[in-house]
Amino acid sequence: MVSTLTWVPSRLDEVKPGLNELVVKSMQFGLQKMIMEKDVPIKVRDGATLYCNVFRPVKPGRFPVVMSADVYGKDGDGRETHDRFATHGSVKTTPFTPFESPDPGYWVPLEYVVVKLALRGSSNSVGDLYPVSTREANDYYDAIEWAAVQEWSTGNVGLNGVSYLCMTQWPVAAMNPPHCKAIIPWEGVSDMYRDWSFHGGMPETAFNPYWYKSQVGRWGWQNCHIENLPEEMKKHPLIDDYWRDKIPDLGRIAMPMYVCASWSTQGLHTRGTLEGFKQAGAAHKWLEIHGRKEWETYYSREALERQRRFFDYFLKGIENDWLDTPKVRLEVRERFYEGMTRVENEWPIARTRYTQLFLDVKNMSLATQALGQEGRLSYSATGPEGEAYGPQFRITFDRDTELTGNMKLKLWVSAEGADDLDLFVGIKKFDRRGKEVLFPDLNHIEHGHVASGWLRVSHRELDEEKSTPWQPWLKHERMQKLQPGEIVSAEVEILPSGTLFRAGETLVLLVQGAEIVLIDKSAWPINEGQSLPRVRCMHSETVNRGRHIIHAGGKYDSHLLVPLIPG
Repeated sequence: MVSTLTWVPSRLDEVKPGLNELVVKSMQFGLQKMIMEKDVPIKVRDGATLYCNVFRPVKPGRFPVVMSADVYGKDGDGRETHDRFATHGSVKTTPFTPFESPDPGYWVPLEYVVVKLALRGSSNSVGDLYPVSTREANDYYDAIEWAAVQEWSTGNVGLNGVSYLCMTQWPVAAMNPPHCKAIIPWEGVSDMYRDWSFHGGMPETAFNPYWYKSQVGRWGWQNCHIENLPEEMKKHPLIDDYWRDKIPDLGRIAMPMYVCASWSTQGLHTRGTLEGFKQAGAAHKWLEIHGRKEWETYYSREALERQRRFFDYFLKGIENDWLDTPKVRLEVRERFYEGMTRVENEWPIARTRYTQLFLDVKNMSLATQALGQEGRLSYSATGPEGEAYGPQFRITFDRDTELTGNMKLKLWVSAEGADDLDLFVGIKKFDRRGKEVLFPDLNHIEHGHVASGWLRVSHRELDEEKSTPWQPWLKHERMQKLQPGEIVSAEVEILPSGTLFRAGETLVLLVQGAEIVLIDKSAWPINEGQSLPRVRCMHSETVNRGRHIIHAGGKYDSHLLVPLIPG
């Protein structure tokens, strides 16, 4: 037997198409030998050929498959991209781990095969790129069934991956491929209209064009068609058949699932991941929610071990008491990277006491009792992005108070000089000294607040069947513009969060007409002459002009509904 001391780690640039024997320096297991088959062809139902990379143990045998699929490229070193977004080396993977993908250096030594699929239009998988579409899901389905019948496969396939690699799981899981036995959707949009493109009906104007331009930069040289999402958003401002093709029927998902969501990816993954868990029809499903950063958490040893135990049970049939795992594991944040993790039986938490805090426009406070006297407050419909310029309503808690779940803001509003208005809502926490407590936001933002909400008031029509008292569900099928002087009731969905307020700490509700959290350019590690990727969600194309008016008290029951967890 060759001594591991003589093994030299393989380099990514040494890999050739076909069969390669690698020595991979695993973060968990040290130097490990494995086989890599590069550019393995897969013929899909319409005759197109997709390509994948296959990593498998050196020894003969059949092994369960951990599979992921995306359009970011199957051959790159994901560490470069992770570091670009200010993780500063905190994500530890091998060079053979593409961006946001399962690490072969972890899974292969545990006797899994790792299959990395390049979806149509990416890498050398020829064709047009239509993200999160039925066509893409059909390709993924065919690739799963292909992997199941290979000589190195037991026939049990599990899906795994972060962000877009999660987003591709929802549609194909809703098709229930026979050999897909379990999935790990880790922080990913499940409704391309509500989660990604239009927040409360407001078009997202930063991440969408950035993402599209990134794909053109990666694959434009192949002369393939890359669907221009920003342009399609202009053509399809309301939900129609175009968007329905990108919103899977989550209730059809039947296989076991271990879902991970984060309080931190608001405006991108938070809502969609939790909806994926809630709506899935799977008999066996588990949920983890953290308040930290997605890549650091996904690749942490603790998270990997939970992923492994889940796959060991459902893909290998190992009796490891996984079924005794609590259905929900969540972190209640206190401050940046500090919080308490505990378990629950369900999501949303059944014992939640949804509590109304009424807007007092005279005292700029949140009151526990409805106010008899009507009042109104107006503010400029436009203001500086990234600054708190709008009205702020406060409540200081006299006892430790946990708020975990969805919040909802009901506002009676009108507009001066406009027939529509965009509402930007933020929930903030301040300590006993009046200093704001900051939380992680997207991977590169370290000054986030508790929770965000957005609403274009002309999109206020509710789907009464899907709405709950704590979560308004908007139809987005028609626009209802305001008449001059008209006062309307609008419900703003504030994205889920989990936060502990100690006695003496303050919750602040901020309402305004411009984005609240922006990228801190001074903190971005960028060289002179480079443009700053604006990759947090933003909404710069507002309908705001004139003044907004909030009506509260008396018949105008404007209030913030909060999810109070007893005890």
